[in-house]
Amino acid sequence: MRNKNNKHLGIEIDPQLHCKLYYIAKYEGRSGNGQILHLIRQCVRDFESQHGEIPCEKSEESK
Repeated sequence: MRNKNNKHLGIEIDPQLHCKLYYIAKYEGRSGNGQILHLIRQCVRDFESQHGEIPCEKSEESK
């Protein structure tokens, strides 16, 4: 069941990049959405390891 507290992110992506993303996702045993979330988490983890934890206030999370 979908978590109503989660945020929705819509992006436009060219067909060739879309195809390649889904190819990699399938290869790694993830859905396309799961692959995107994996990449976002990896990006945040890398950023925070270099710059420290990113603060998120309650008001920012609920936007």
